[in-house]
Amino acid sequence: MTQPYDVAIVGAGDVGAALARELARFELRIVLLEAGRDVGAGTSKANTAILHTGFDAKPGTLEARLVARGHDLLLAYADEVGIPVERTGALLVAWSAEERARLPEIAANAAANGYERVRELGPEELYAREPRLGPGAAGALEVPDEHIVCPFTPPLAFATQAVLAGVELRRSEAVTGLARERDGWRVATAGGELRSRWIVNCAGLRSDELHRLAGMEGFTVTPRRGELIVFDKLSRGLVDHVILPVPTAKTKGVLVAPTVFGNLLLGPTAVDIEDKGDTAVTREGIEYLLAQGRRILPELVGFEVTATYAGLRAATEHGDYRIGADGERRYAWAGGIRSTGLTAAMAIAEHLRDALGAAGLPLRELPGGLPPVRMPNIGEAGPHPYADAERIAADPEYGRVVCFCERVTRGEIRDALRSPVPPADLDGLRRRTRALMGRCQGFFCGAELASLLGSER
Repeated sequence: MTQPYDVAIVGAGDVGAALARELARFELRIVLLEAGRDVGAGTSKANTAILHTGFDAKPGTLEARLVARGHDLLLAYADEVGIPVERTGALLVAWSAEERARLPEIAANAAANGYERVRELGPEELYAREPRLGPGAAGALEVPDEHIVCPFTPPLAFATQAVLAGVELRRSEAVTGLARERDGWRVATAGGELRSRWIVNCAGLRSDELHRLAGMEGFTVTPRRGELIVFDKLSRGLVDHVILPVPTAKTKGVLVAPTVFGNLLLGPTAVDIEDKGDTAVTREGIEYLLAQGRRILPELVGFEVTATYAGLRAATEHGDYRIGADGERRYAWAGGIRSTGLTAAMAIAEHLRDALGAAGLPLRELPGGLPPVRMPNIGEAGPHPYADAERIAADPEYGRVVCFCERVTRGEIRDALRSPVPPADLDGLRRRTRALMGRCQGFFCGAELASLLGSER
């Protein structure tokens, strides 16, 4: 084994990658360990991609505070590095008199969380804003700062900046064992062993298992499966806002949301399961979503379905995030980070940074700050190389379309394959370029993309 790392971060999803970026500002030798083949390829890639305000979080919780802070941090970071965001706002729709009666309570909850921009709409104004909603809506709350964001680019941007700043990223290295030593930890991984003075657990669905390996108790992750349907881009004009339901104690409910890729999204379901690897889409789940879609937006179910998928949220028995640091053990953790984790990731990283510093991790800031990065735009609304004559003239590869559904060019594929954090497989290439995400789901371009991927190895 080589010289010990100062910090080993386990898990390269939204939170782990954000923490690696945050700690890369300091004089620390850091390794980022990811069990999967890529950054952001687990829970982080399969969410509804809403930039939450935290208006509906439980007041006084850590989640409420970190979601509000994370919203502002991610919005600013998106502008800095080129993460696609569309400022749609949201409408929380009440479909009965009982739900309408809850709207003042939800508005008061938002105010208690420091968010006072919600506004109640009557049925007439609601249907003027969204005329294609199903009949019977009793009113709504407008939440003007709930937006849509690319779910794929944030962890890739965090990890890219961290790697350029000197963090060592190890993929396909699941942690299989932890042993305490006098000055830290001996870490067994699928790739061998390493030593680290500090361990930070950002392992998502497996965070409770790693917690126990570290000799700790306090939470158990029960995967909550959320199935979603992605509709064809021709459906995009049906709504202008994110259409939210009145939440229940267990779930935020089924929503209809635009995506930054130009589609409409319907979902998710919320079913607790046992298997942390079970991301199968079920007939029951899809039938339930279609029934909800007919009620919320009747025209939606008449459009073609582009894709279905399921994500697993790291739900625990607690109603709040489980985040902390133990200076004696030199161990820190972030567990129970559910669907708000994308929004809160940068704030969670700040919180963990401060907790680690208070627990004894030396934080000596490096001069010069983090290296700048600019991520490729994969959102529908932004400019794309296939339509940029000047760029094509400088490099004809940007004029050679490979994925015709999404108009992704050979130049973009090449850039992704040669990036600081290159894809390891076609799924990783999809999340970096949007190739394979269109109507044909790779039927036309899959073979050529596989060949290009193989040629760079």
